[in-house]
Amino acid sequence: MINQVEENSIANELGIEPGDRLISINGHSVMDVFDYRYLQKNEYLSILIEKPDGEEWELEIEKDEDEELGMVFDSGLMDAPTSCRNKCIFCFIDQLPSGMRQSLYFKDDDARLGFLQGNYVTLTNMSDTELDRIIYYHLSPVNISVHTTDPQLRVHMLKNPGASRLIQQIEKLCSAGIEMNYQIVLCKGINDSTRLDESIATLRRFIPRARSLSVVPVGLTRHRGGLLELDPFSAADAEAVLRQVEGWQRKLRVEHGIAFVFAADEFYLLANCEPPPALDYDGFPQIENGVGMLALFSDEFHRALNRRRKPPQKRKQTVVTGMAAYNFITKLVHNVEGKFPGLEVQVIPVENKLFGRLITVSGLLTGKDILSTLKKYDLGSRVLIPRNALRADDSVLLDDMDLCDLSRALDVSVKAVDTTGSSFLKALV
Repeated sequence: MINQVEENSIANELGIEPGDRLISINGHSVMDVFDYRYLQKNEYLSILIEKPDGEEWELEIEKDEDEELGMVFDSGLMDAPTSCRNKCIFCFIDQLPSGMRQSLYFKDDDARLGFLQGNYVTLTNMSDTELDRIIYYHLSPVNISVHTTDPQLRVHMLKNPGASRLIQQIEKLCSAGIEMNYQIVLCKGINDSTRLDESIATLRRFIPRARSLSVVPVGLTRHRGGLLELDPFSAADAEAVLRQVEGWQRKLRVEHGIAFVFAADEFYLLANCEPPPALDYDGFPQIENGVGMLALFSDEFHRALNRRRKPPQKRKQTVVTGMAAYNFITKLVHNVEGKFPGLEVQVIPVENKLFGRLITVSGLLTGKDILSTLKKYDLGSRVLIPRNALRADDSVLLDDMDLCDLSRALDVSVKAVDTTGSSFLKALV
């Protein structure tokens, strides 16, 4: 379904309108956005359009190879996303409370979304034909949720017999020249320790097609009734994981010139350890997965602070953060206050009552929890909230509270700040 036709485009000139349907290009059915992008690159096109009344138009087009047709569709994929048939023992969606907006409960496992949005997929919900299609269109990189390379253990963790085929699928992608990023959601006592060593040792065989591997701690909410009991990582556990990952990094830098495997930022926060410098993240191949964000944030922040000469106006303001990043953000704020004594900034960590105290990241904070925490304080002239707590391209928090409603309830200006170090400093000063 065509939702919009761009002005002065080929489609606009041909009389194509919103509500029309694109059926085929050069005789090939258009299944999704990748068919469309690939087929429209031809210089000579015959496209079949169906009008709302059922009338069909066959249109002949001659254009430049890179010239777009100018049609905008009703979804980014132009197709329904593939839903997940796994029953992963650590699935976060299975741990959501009831009563939230319905879209949050949909489990996707679609490699196309991995290519378009950076999502990670298990490959278990994909047929051989779909894997061949990735290779045909050379969709690269593919982001793969590995969790373990042991076939039996992976079947146990994902509750899907098809999970045992992972290495054969990776070998097929590697042979076709497809680059890959991997992630392991680490579950204490299940796929950690020697199991983690085995997974890293297996996946390093695919370097350089294998670009990176992230090790992320399992997220545990208080809504795990009826699910397998999993233990959270302690500070000592996190330190052990960091030593293990850093040992592999030293070895792999010698062997391949890259670190390849990275511990998620949560492990550094949990262990109360400084993350490595930004240069140690090999260009941040997993930044969209939250790996290296602290290092990049700190690097950007200090660069911007060193350039800043003009003192800001004197005022008191409040910064909201999750429990995990409280010490990290507080150190940065002290650096600003040390350089500009007239600035007073209080950092307030918000405990996540909706999901439970083990969920400590700012991206899962709710308006209700923020409001109940902040109303006890003198907030000064304004409140700064990390933008990752909001729905994408919107001003709505996870529980559908709008920033305007939060501002009215607190009787103070509330501003969302982009999650980069330079944006944070600019907002403070």
